[in-house]
Parts: sequence; structure tokens; C-alpha cells
Amino acid sequence: MSAASAKGAVGVVGLGIMGGAIAKNLVAAGWPVVGYDIDAARTAEAKAAGVETVANAGALAAAAETIITSLPTPAALDLTVQAIAGAKVPRRVVVEASTFSLDDKARAQAALRAAGHVLLDCPLSGTGAQAKVKDLVVYASGDSASIAALKSLFADFSRAMHDLGAFGNGTKMKFVANLLVAIHNVASAEAFVLGIKAGLDPKKIFELISAGAGTSRVFELRGPMMAENRYDGDNVTMRVKTWQKDMTVIGDFARELTCPTPLFSATGPIYAAAMANGHGGDDTASVCAVLEAMAGIRRQ
Repeated sequence: MSAASAKGAVGVVGLGIMGGAIAKNLVAAGWPVVGYDIDAARTAEAKAAGVETVANAGALAAAAETIITSLPTPAALDLTVQAIAGAKVPRRVVVEASTFSLDDKARAQAALRAAGHVLLDCPLSGTGAQAKVKDLVVYASGDSASIAALKSLFADFSRAMHDLGAFGNGTKMKFVANLLVAIHNVASAEAFVLGIKAGLDPKKIFELISAGAGTSRVFELRGPMMAENRYDGDNVTMRVKTWQKDMTVIGDFARELTCPTPLFSATGPIYAAAMANGHGGDDTASVCAVLEAMAGIRRQ
């Protein structure tokens, strides 16, 4: 099947940890999927999984009536929007699944509306590991009719979708969710380090905390990495350097609302230390290694 003939196909721009998993799950569910990424390795991986790849976002817009964008930076979103608008194709519905500021999303919405397209603000709650097994929650917002029409699509790469109403509400909910993720992740690392320094087996810490009142979804997802002291390779579900973007937009949003976030703010220096200590490409669970170093703990 050529890209040009892919009537009803779904396009995925950004085939990284999240977008790549979404594309693969949609292929497995029987959707014709057209993908684009600037990274050749990511493109090859998606192609091997049955995704039809194209040379640019404009070609993808010509092939797919519905487009999902999962992008690392606002600049990448701007370029993608320009390419879709410049493709001069009929109305497309673009599902923007990244975590960006409200201003970034509004700018993209205005540009696509001017070109006759619809942008939905649909950030995702979940990690890369959760994306692989469709354990994501879609925080959808924007045109309700368009959201309802995509219900079956959302169901094939997530476990739940919620229509939050006005455009931008999805992003606001994602900020609230990620604020808790930031805190739970560092709290999980802090608990591990206390237990390890007290002489407890890291694997036993994970086993027993997971079974008790102190657990959280973040602890259960990142705890195995902390127990094994391994944060790279296939373990990565969210890179520290990517997470820093989320931390910045959440902090800016809270400051604009003059809303105190003392616990969230306290995690910032720990993530910054992870970057400074060479963990930028590692999973955010590597904050455990940062706290271990501060506690004078050395594990193999």
C-alpha cells in the first residue's frame, strides 16, 4: 500500500519512545499507519513494525486524514504545523499528544485553523513502558465532535480517554498529573536510598513497598530500575533531558497562577543534579543514583 492510497490512514509524526509505541500498537490493531521522524534509526524501527514511512510531515499530511504528533520540542511542533499547513490538503484532524506550554499549543491551533484543519490538545498520562502495553490515559480537549469521532482510535493505543472540554484543558490536566509524577519519582528514590543505607535489600524494598500502603504507580514503574541500579538502554521510559522540558513548563504555569508548589519545587535540584552527573540520556529513575551519591552509597 502506497502512502498516497492510504485512505483513512493514521499519521504519526515523531516515532520516539511514545510515538513509536503508539504507531506499533495501531498497526497491531489493524490501522494503516504512516510515520515520519527525523531520526533514521527510529524510522527504520517503525518501518520494521509495519509502519509506512515517508520523507517529511507534508507527505504524511497528504496520506493521512488523522495525524498524531508526539514531539520533543515546541520548535519541532512549529515545523510540523508549517509542513501540514503548507501541504494544501483537505481538512485534517491533528491530535497533539506532546507536553508543551499552553502558548505553544494555542499557536499551533491558530496556524492549523487558518489552513482549514483542527488541532486537538491531547497529552498522554503514562510512560514509554506503559505506552508499549497501551496503558495510557488520553487527556483530550478541543472540538468535542472530533474527539468523539476518534474514540476507536484512542481505544487502540490507550486504556482510557477523557474529553475535558475546552482546548487547553488537556494540557492543564497533564501539568497536574506530571507534578505528581515528579514528586512521586523523587520520593520513591528517597525511600530506596533510606532503605539501602539501612542495610535492606533493594529488591526486597521494591517487593514490600509495592504490596503496602506506601506504593504508587510511579514507584511500581520506576522501582525495578532503582532496585537494579540500571537506568539506561531498554529501561528508559522518560529521559531526564526530555523531562526537564516538562519541569520547566509546569513550573512556569504554576508561577503564572501564583500557585505554591513547594514539593514540586523541591524536586527540581535533584533532576538538575541528574543532568549534571551525566544522566541526561538515562531514565528519570536515575534520581535514585543522585541521592545515593549524596548519601555516600556505592553500589555495583
